[in-house]
Amino acid sequence: MFERYVKSWFDKYIQNNKILILYGPRQSGKTTFLKHYISQLENAILINCEAPEFKEDLNDYKASKLRMIFGSKKIIVLDEAQSIENIGNLLKFIFDEDALDYKVIATGSSSFYLSDKVQEPLTGRNLVNYMFPLSFIEILENRGYVWWKYHFEEILIYGSYPGIIELSTDEKKNHLFHLASDYLYKDILNYERIKNSLVLNKLLKALAWQVGGQVSYNEIAQHAGVSQPTVIKYLDLLEKSFVIFKLGSFSRNLRNELKKSNKYYFWDNGILNAIINDFSTLESRKDKGAMWENYCIAERKKMLLYQHPEVESYFWRTYDKSEVDYIEVKDQKIEAYEFKYSKKAKSKISQTFLNEYNPVHSKIITKDNVYEFLK
Repeated sequence: MFERYVKSWFDKYIQNNKILILYGPRQSGKTTFLKHYISQLENAILINCEAPEFKEDLNDYKASKLRMIFGSKKIIVLDEAQSIENIGNLLKFIFDEDALDYKVIATGSSSFYLSDKVQEPLTGRNLVNYMFPLSFIEILENRGYVWWKYHFEEILIYGSYPGIIELSTDEKKNHLFHLASDYLYKDILNYERIKNSLVLNKLLKALAWQVGGQVSYNEIAQHAGVSQPTVIKYLDLLEKSFVIFKLGSFSRNLRNELKKSNKYYFWDNGILNAIINDFSTLESRKDKGAMWENYCIAERKKMLLYQHPEVESYFWRTYDKSEVDYIEVKDQKIEAYEFKYSKKAKSKISQTFLNEYNPVHSKIITKDNVYEFLK
């Protein structure tokens, strides 16, 4: 079992009276982590909120019923809490009711379900953190740099979901195909009452082929056979289900900068490759540069969410095609990065960008120096 980065956060706040909420994609290890974590605590219980018997009980709650469900336990984990229709009011009731002396932890695999339900009722009552597929730092801390270096290509192709990373090649493929099917989109399918995921698959396949490139909502709409507003809505739901994330364009000064463009990346390379059904070796692939870029940016975003959530992330491009893969802004200070899978590839940070914005730091990220970028 991998030690997860979020453990220190739970250690810090487990005695705090606020409700702890842990978001992350399905199969990212939330349940496994919390089962192990509370096994070392006294008076703790985990309840699967997707189980029909608990849905009914927790929707129709009263203090007496909650005492019956939780018994003598004082630390209550509500796993996949978005399944409870009245979860916001339930959590508020537990928090505000003096007679109910419970510490509550709630997990959610879809922030559009859970955050919408808890945002208003829990104002000032909760703390939030995230868990994604295993991060670069989690792998290093659990297996070491030599192990990461040895398995580097496998991670870029098959990703780092905790239930997949140490499986055989065939097992990884089968697991990823299952995960990248309806299971990963389960909450979206339920939320939109879609009978099949054909549109989502078409949309995600179009995104997968465009990783690292600007997205045209109109082109994706034509490819998926739906309207542009539908594409935008589904992309938002896929973001809130932690399948993909968005980078907006950075623009401040130059007239010919792209100002309202977006790029989309996948939180896990294995899901990306399962969607396009390509697990071939990196050396044989024309998109290995895009695989490397997706990996680096996704891992950086994980690290920032865990350690520096105040940092803003962008890409930069002008209409004459000067570009920078990745920009970070913190306290008005700018950093700029380019990603190159091959050390032989000649690359440098755009001189136009350097002249205009004078970043405090700029660097080309390769396999040999990625440790400095992701630590």
